[in-house]
Amino acid sequence: MHKFPKIITAMIATIISLPVGLSSSAAQETRLLSAQPSLPAASTHGAARTHANSSARAATPKQFELARIAPSSAAKKEHRLILQVNTSDSASMNLALNNALNVAQYYKEVGEGVKVEVITFGPGLHMLRDDTSPVKARIEEMALSTPEVSFKACGNTQEKMQKAENKDIPIVAQAQVVRSGVVRVMQLQEQGWTYVKP
Repeated sequence: MHKFPKIITAMIATIISLPVGLSSSAAQETRLLSAQPSLPAASTHGAARTHANSSARAATPKQFELARIAPSSAAKKEHRLILQVNTSDSASMNLALNNALNVAQYYKEVGEGVKVEVITFGPGLHMLRDDTSPVKARIEEMALSTPEVSFKACGNTQEKMQKAENKDIPIVAQAQVVRSGVVRVMQLQEQGWTYVKP
């Protein structure tokens, strides 16, 4: 009978020490896991963390791929410029041609596309008239060396000049006649082109 209380006391001591032992064991395991994050965790929480880490690693190559693609997309960007000429002054015509060449050269050097459209109407049509253009030779040269630049002549102005001069008004071969120069400017601006009057 004397042994019975000793056995009970020993059992109680064991039961009390068991959670303490488990707690310290769990604490040790937690320290080991935090010291070595690459080891797979046994708990559901640890599995979720491991899955998140692998997802982050899987996303990294996609980010590198996007970064690699981005410059080529930028290189394909195209700039669009309208240069209006509505005066018969040869200095204004030459200024427009200089601007067109400078813009085309700039974007060629930075590797981006550009389109420049020189639109003439009113007295500016003389720039593209085959019989009166003071810059005819430059236009012929630019058509060969700088295909990014195109020329448009106002059909309304051409008709008025034909009536006023009672003869056909020839337009240089490098230009295209549009129905209205002003409407052409408006249409291109509505499409997002940049407008400049030299």
